[in-house]
Amino acid sequence: MSSRPYVLAETTWRTIQETDYEVAVLPWGATEAHNYHLPYATDNFEAESVAIEASRIAWERGAKVIVLPTIPFGVNSQQLDIPLVINMNPATQACVLEDVVDSLEPHSVRKLVVLNFHGGNDFRQMVRVLQAEKDVFLCVVNGFQVVPRGDYFEAPGDHADELETSLLLHLTPDKVAPLSEAGTGRSKKFRVSGLNESWAWTPRQWTQVTEDTGVGDPSAATAEKGARYFRAVTEKTADFLVDLAAADPAKMYE
Repeated sequence: MSSRPYVLAETTWRTIQETDYEVAVLPWGATEAHNYHLPYATDNFEAESVAIEASRIAWERGAKVIVLPTIPFGVNSQQLDIPLVINMNPATQACVLEDVVDSLEPHSVRKLVVLNFHGGNDFRQMVRVLQAEKDVFLCVVNGFQVVPRGDYFEAPGDHADELETSLLLHLTPDKVAPLSEAGTGRSKKFRVSGLNESWAWTPRQWTQVTEDTGVGDPSAATAEKGARYFRAVTEKTADFLVDLAAADPAKMYE
């Protein structure tokens, strides 16, 4: 049987018994519409693929990392007027995260990384609360912020855009519809300037912002751009996992 010892879903009880894992990675995505050309599970494919590849690289460098199964539901409360978008409220996410931490805490895995690939998710306050109560070291990696998107893509956007389309063309090309079927990804701005400048914030009402559920023009996307971006994100994430695996949670400051 061929399995990857850094992917929990593929790993046997014998391997688990024989391995002292140092870091667990919890990929977290969402189930939502992504324009007309990308699947509802886009965020989940991204989160899981980055988690597994980054952990593979880290494992080969000696870090004992284990990728947990992906959580497929995110905060989508502003998209519930779109059929089959699945919303998981932050309070529910907090309970799920606490249950995962409680499952890890009695064992040797002392560090947990939440790898987030959905813009509607925000785990920082949950981590603040849990970190005060738990012995497991907790941190969050926002996948889309690991490297500057402007270094790899020209068209601005943040949903089913050039970046996500390129990434899926690289990772799961069989699940991407022809780009000729994609909407333009054209979106509306707020009438209040401060909200457009990002120092003031309110959640976007999705179907009022965009007609095709996309935000950003996907037409310039290519698999080659996706591969380059994926390599940069996974290598930098792997560096982080290696450093975290070697770190003592009780001595995190210099």
